[in-house]
Amino acid sequence: MEKIVWQGLLYDFYGELLTEHQRRIYEDVVVHDLSLSEIAEEQGITRQGIHDLVRRCDRILEGYEGKLHLVEKFQETRKLALEIRGYLEQYQESRDMVLLEKAKEAAGQIAEI
Repeated sequence: MEKIVWQGLLYDFYGELLTEHQRRIYEDVVVHDLSLSEIAEEQGITRQGIHDLVRRCDRILEGYEGKLHLVEKFQETRKLALEIRGYLEQYQESRDMVLLEKAKEAAGQIAEI
């Protein structure tokens, strides 16, 4: 997965656990795609300071994911939901009961996540 997408997912799930200062800087980098220089100038700190803070936030957010696995569970649930939708669309066309069974099985997997 592309790094910026991964950072965005981690931020969506765990960003509220960062301090206000960390959130503001990390959001500027990941969400608003501002350069380190732009943020440094705006915040009145060095580019290196911004870089270090972003790396620290990455480690913090990765640590939360390592313990809670919320992003992993979300991605698995999304994958299974898309499978179910595909089975149901195919079922509408063919009325093949096997497809309904596959959809039920995938729904059961979601329930276990």
